[in-house]
Amino acid sequence: MITRLAETRVREALADTPVVIVIGPRQCGKSTLSRQFEAGREYITLDDPAFLHHAKTNPGDFLNAHPAPVIIDEIQRAPELFLPLKLMVDRDRRPGGYLLTGSANVLLLPKVADSLAGRMEVVDLRPLTQAEIEGARGNWVDTVFSGGTPAVGGGASLESRIVRGGFPEPVGRSEKRRQAWFQSYVRTLLDRDVRDLSSIDGLTQLPRLLKQLAARSGQPLNLSGLVRETGLPHTTATRYVDLLKALFLVQTVPAWSSDIEVRLTRTPKCYLVDSGLACDINRVGESELREKSLLRDGLIEAFIAGELSRLLAESDAGGELFHLRTVKQKEVPFVIEARDGRVVAIDVRDESTPGADAKDRLEYVKEIVGSSFYRGIWLHTGNETKVLSSDIVALPVASLWGV
Repeated sequence: MITRLAETRVREALADTPVVIVIGPRQCGKSTLSRQFEAGREYITLDDPAFLHHAKTNPGDFLNAHPAPVIIDEIQRAPELFLPLKLMVDRDRRPGGYLLTGSANVLLLPKVADSLAGRMEVVDLRPLTQAEIEGARGNWVDTVFSGGTPAVGGGASLESRIVRGGFPEPVGRSEKRRQAWFQSYVRTLLDRDVRDLSSIDGLTQLPRLLKQLAARSGQPLNLSGLVRETGLPHTTATRYVDLLKALFLVQTVPAWSSDIEVRLTRTPKCYLVDSGLACDINRVGESELREKSLLRDGLIEAFIAGELSRLLAESDAGGELFHLRTVKQKEVPFVIEARDGRVVAIDVRDESTPGADAKDRLEYVKEIVGSSFYRGIWLHTGNETKVLSSDIVALPVASLWGV
């Protein structure tokens, strides 16, 4: 069994918090992770029709019938449980009573009347990091913020890793069987989970929108362009994108600015949650990636966005992932701002060795960030680690799983 970085966070949260909820996309390993804490707890999944009917029709009685400590899987299917759960917790605030999982961001659902603020800790779980697949226990983000130099990992090629992604089930499958898994995954999720959250017909228009988003990996989220390509009304396209985000199929990376208000007005970049899923929807295989597919740069960036966001969620440094694009059209794909305000800028190039201009965009970030700038990383597709200056280093993408 693959050890998840989030396991420690769940264990710590159960020790001092009444309700812990693990949220993330379907099939990313939430149930497997939660069942590691099953000793002394009843396990219930709301994928079971009998449990689901009871939870939705009489949520208070359901919780009385299954008292704490308990694990309730797929909680988003019965948002009616949250209000009586709040009452239960208010009567008994012992830690670790309820371990929940959700395949939708229940905190965004309109039927959830109370977010259990102060009573619940949320643990985000996404598909596997490449470090988790390789059994590496370190965290690239923490190594970088501690001033260290991550080791370069080996194993499968970058192209192979991008195509297989990080969902546990298809990681070890052949290309043909992996494609079958992804196709079934999307069909099931859009058919069932979309209808659980919304009254729209998930099998008609959403697949077209998802395909457009997959093809635009690493690009700013241009709703006008999506409207033009799909024929959807602007309000509908906006609603659908929000729905895909609630289902953790799509993630956005906001624009960085030292001015918080400016950040909120700038356009985020958009990625599918997993590069393997993006490749399958785009019908791009390992051979196409090696042949410099037109989508190669975007898929490399989508892969790195997924790795960084997953590693950042479990890092001690914490903070947020951004991108930087200025009015002078200078762009750096990723900026990590740690909780303590330090900034690490990450340029990404599909090149094997750093050239004379390798530092240019990172030096520009250093100018505008000022004293908050901690390090610059020139992340490339070669094998060489090279110090470019006192605070800028060239690292292979393979360092993400070599820590």
